Amino acid sequence: MRGEQETDKSIGFSVSKAHEIPERQGFSRTRRLMITLPIFIILLGVLVMASNYTRLPADNTPTGQTFATLSPNTEVTFDTREQLPKQGAYKVHEWHQAIDAKQPSTGDVQRININFREPEGAGDNLPAVMFFHGAGYGTCDNSFGDIATAMSSAGFVTAVIDKPVWNTNDTTRDYEGSAVIYEQVINMMRGFRNVNPKGVGLYATSEGAWIASYVVQRDEQVAFQVLLSPMVFSARHALAFLAVQDFALVGANEGYQSIVRRVFSLDLPALGLTNADLNTSVPAAYRIPTLVAYGAKDVMTAQVQGFKDILEQAHKAGNYNVTLRSYPIANHVLRLGDEAMENTPFADDYMRDTVSWVAGTSRGLTQTSEPVAGTPLYQSIAVPLELHSRPAMTWYGIVVMGLNLIMMLVSAVLLVVTLIRAIMRRVRHQSHGMGMRKPFARALRFTAIMTAAAGLLFLGGFAEVVIAVVQLAWGKAPDSSAGMMYWSWPVTQFACVLVLWAWASMIERIIEIWSQRGLLQWPMNRDAWRALVHNDDPIIATSRFGRVFFWILTITLISMLLCFSFWGLFRF
Repeated sequence: MRGEQETDKSIGFSVSKAHEIPERQGFSRTRRLMITLPIFIILLGVLVMASNYTRLPADNTPTGQTFATLSPNTEVTFDTREQLPKQGAYKVHEWHQAIDAKQPSTGDVQRININFREPEGAGDNLPAVMFFHGAGYGTCDNSFGDIATAMSSAGFVTAVIDKPVWNTNDTTRDYEGSAVIYEQVINMMRGFRNVNPKGVGLYATSEGAWIASYVVQRDEQVAFQVLLSPMVFSARHALAFLAVQDFALVGANEGYQSIVRRVFSLDLPALGLTNADLNTSVPAAYRIPTLVAYGAKDVMTAQVQGFKDILEQAHKAGNYNVTLRSYPIANHVLRLGDEAMENTPFADDYMRDTVSWVAGTSRGLTQTSEPVAGTPLYQSIAVPLELHSRPAMTWYGIVVMGLNLIMMLVSAVLLVVTLIRAIMRRVRHQSHGMGMRKPFARALRFTAIMTAAAGLLFLGGFAEVVIAVVQLAWGKAPDSSAGMMYWSWPVTQFACVLVLWAWASMIERIIEIWSQRGLLQWPMNRDAWRALVHNDDPIIATSRFGRVFFWILTITLISMLLCFSFWGLFRF
């Protein structure tokens, strides 16, 4: 006999009063608390252990590293009485050529345009510069226009190409393959009648320094290199430093900062990110005269450790011709203002100094100005070199995230089916729904709402952090108040604790009903267990669909809590 039905209009299904035990037959409040509390502690302990399992030691020391310069004057001079060509000395002739760039590893072909610039009337045997793109999708016409023109006007032949990307994206770039194409264009320039084959150098910015490293190692004729805000360490360590430092600078909660370490401790090569652990910082990459330039507002590179590593590798290769220039106010690309804006100028004297250094170095002159000059370098935290692939943690995360994704999709389908059933019942004027017991309907509704709210708050806080970091990288100063980036983490943790208490209460309710029906007594009550197995007296819901709905949604919500624990939300 089904008993009286009561519809819970807030969730669109009915709840049953059948077999409800009068309050006097249930547990007392004290007994309920004594059962709920240990269940809550066990659940919390399991999730805390999961968070601790994925926890990584956060060692940002040494902090506040500095590298002193020998002079604030960044001007570059050489021991010559000859007047070196300066910017604007020649008119610039610009012309284009296209080549088919074949990716060595796959055979894919990309049509690449090349923008050549050369000084008119400068004669023959000229030095040349090949420009290397940083991150993104630069073309030959929207990249390096001002600095390439400035160098050409000072007597250099320059080449800017469309960035070789083929079918890759920002996470799967083929750096070694790109190096082959850049070297191909360098050899084209060496064949020009007005270019000195032994006087071709490189100009690389940011990510381009990784590619330049391969070219210098492969091509022994490269004469010099200019590295603007170079990425020195592996992608795993360089990007982890960028994220951890910038998360801290914008005021993000330490919980969000810990996510960075978890991400960059995943087995990234196994996930298809084969560039994560490429080691391009080797002596052979710095065996030639090198100019390194940084901006004081650059929050993307580890300047102190990076320059020290460059010096170390260069000295191992027997090269002591390494020059540093650091400029105040300048950002990651040595420009003033917001990097997101177009046509922002270079830092004061940067183009003058770079042109002077390349002009003197390409002629083999000895530098008389200080090799290390400008604004002292500063680095807020250490590069997290301790991060490495953790396969076990990676696969645990894949299982947890995969389970959650699958269950969310299943739950979404189930909710659609539930909605259709509810509409059909209304059309047919039927009152029968899923027959879910009222205590479980209320508990399930509460846990679903609170878990969803916690998830949205967590994602919202993380999105705020990402937006602030992007703006910081573009040159915007961080806000004085962290706001949601800070308080959303502890509030999400509190919401998760409330959800756990609700689950503990729900389990206690099941235990209470089992006790009332004789399922927990000894010797075993065979009739009670037979009724449970055959659903003669169901506990959760009177209909099969209601029971399926309850358990599917329960598994989904629990898998979300496991995801939260993986990212450290149960690390108190």
